[in-house]
Amino acid sequence: MEDNALRFGTWDYVVFALMLSVSAAIGIFFAFGQKTTKEFLQANRSMGVVPVAISILVSFMSAILILGTPAEMYVEGTQFYMRVIGSSGALFAALIFVPLFFPLKVTSSYEYLQYRFNSKAAKLTGTCIMIIQQILYMGVASYAPSTALEAVTGFPVWATIITVGLVATFYTSLGGMKAVIWTDVFQSSIMLAGLLAIVIQGSIVVGGMTEVWNINDAWGRIDFFDFNPDPTQRHSFWSLVVGGTIGWTSTYGVNQASVQRYCALPTLRKAKISVMLNVIGVVILLTLTSLTGIVVFAYYAQKGCDPLSAGYVSNSNQLIPYFVMEVLGYPGLPGLFISCLFSGALSTMSSCLNALAAVTWEDFLKPHFDYLNERKKTYVTKLLVLLYGGAGIGMAFMAKNLGGTVLQASLSFTGAASGPLLGMFCLGAFFKWANWIGVVVGAILGLIFPLWISIGAYSVISRPGHLLFPTNSCSIANITLTTAMTPISTIVEATTQGYEEPTGILKLYTVSYLWYPAIGASTVVVVGLILSLITAPYIEKQEVDPKYLIPLFDRLFCCLPESIRKPFRCGTEYRDPEEILAELNVEFTIEPPSEGTEKIPSTIQNGEKNGYFVNDIPEKYGLNNPGFHSDDKIKNHLTTHM
Repeated sequence: MEDNALRFGTWDYVVFALMLSVSAAIGIFFAFGQKTTKEFLQANRSMGVVPVAISILVSFMSAILILGTPAEMYVEGTQFYMRVIGSSGALFAALIFVPLFFPLKVTSSYEYLQYRFNSKAAKLTGTCIMIIQQILYMGVASYAPSTALEAVTGFPVWATIITVGLVATFYTSLGGMKAVIWTDVFQSSIMLAGLLAIVIQGSIVVGGMTEVWNINDAWGRIDFFDFNPDPTQRHSFWSLVVGGTIGWTSTYGVNQASVQRYCALPTLRKAKISVMLNVIGVVILLTLTSLTGIVVFAYYAQKGCDPLSAGYVSNSNQLIPYFVMEVLGYPGLPGLFISCLFSGALSTMSSCLNALAAVTWEDFLKPHFDYLNERKKTYVTKLLVLLYGGAGIGMAFMAKNLGGTVLQASLSFTGAASGPLLGMFCLGAFFKWANWIGVVVGAILGLIFPLWISIGAYSVISRPGHLLFPTNSCSIANITLTTAMTPISTIVEATTQGYEEPTGILKLYTVSYLWYPAIGASTVVVVGLILSLITAPYIEKQEVDPKYLIPLFDRLFCCLPESIRKPFRCGTEYRDPEEILAELNVEFTIEPPSEGTEKIPSTIQNGEKNGYFVNDIPEKYGLNNPGFHSDDKIKNHLTTHM
């Protein structure tokens, strides 16, 4: 970086420290009064639609988005913006998967796999894949802001990684789901303010958005529609839209962090709305980050010196913070931007920690330690947060060696893991004849295949880019890039000289990282169906409860007449989600033996009573006393849940 690089001022550190302090304070605030694992992991299913929608959004829109998308726009042009169309995956998730999970009232989405396939192996396979995915994602998300802070302040990468890890672990372990959701809301406002500051001030300096657009167009960076069907092309309309839709469907429909949040809402309708609202959120954030990238390029094109080519920054992930320090040099604004980055990293890491604690408790520990009282169970889940916090910090240090942009690194490894998870739920929900052997083997192969490709991709030299960068005014020696406005065809010919297309197995490693989720999901479904048919004669056939199946055609084309939709159900009588929810509600009365007859109307929902676990009810209301009066139906229902 240049010797005269700007440094953080006092006000910048004040803004940054304030953001960290408020985040920690929210965790401390919600730490009081948490007595059960239900409160800690699911916020008593009492949250509002908007906070939950924002929390789901920023769980997956982290510092990776804030740094990676502008860097992508700067280096490769505007093609990546087409992924905004893929955000329609959130609509598919709301229509297809939310009505499947919400009525089941599960803490871990992988409990569904056990119920559907009547197999613990299916559940544990999904849980293990999810743990791998979340730890990988935490690592990249925590590493992303560390390079930015180092670029603008000289603050060491290792210190930043540890700071993000400790703060996120601190408020998540104290305040649980409520703390995570409300810190997400606070941090989202910081992220929005930071991005707006860059776009507005940057466009003013350049001369307006029209000038920004014209400059990028002149340098060949405005290119949205590339319909090349070649799957090895890094970005195309098909990989961004089709691959993006599959990726977003997995993220918003079956990802534990998402399921855990929309199941924290009181009604199915609100759960659907919370997921659908994310389409708007994705469009806003992706548009802002994309505008940030082209604004920054326009600024350096006017100056005639690309910081990346000049060596002022070491990688493209540092371009945006470098620009912020140069252009937004007002007291507090650089601090706001760094707070924006850290907010993204903290929101992602806290969401991952809460999700990891939930699935580890529900799927691994609860079957063996369910005898513990609620306070001890809560302590165990908090300890899990601490352990996974340490794992996330360790993975962040490993992420330093990934190279490339944080955006591609994130989408590569998490996409490789999210695909098989989507495939497992699709196999169970869409194909009644699929069995546990098919889903387990399919999931393992569905993880190995795209993960193998994503790791192998780092052993292949990437196809050179064809875009030019401004260097005519750089005050350094040995600049080899020309700045003449050469025709694109000439540029491509020049930049690809000496590059050899991979052949054989190496060709597989060049498949676009945006196809990894589709590869994983399709592998699970195809292998799962084949193995289910082969093994069907050798395992006991079990009837599948229709509530674990999805009437896909009905969900997507609900407005069509019944006469048209019925044939597509293939004879299966599907259950309405509202009907399933109604079955979980049972009215009962409690008559305390020592106080005469006092009727207390209440509702048992999936083993819970007014926020208390049913195990807490007997002693609280005297139900364990022979004086309790109830009809046999209610007694049987209570016994079932106790």
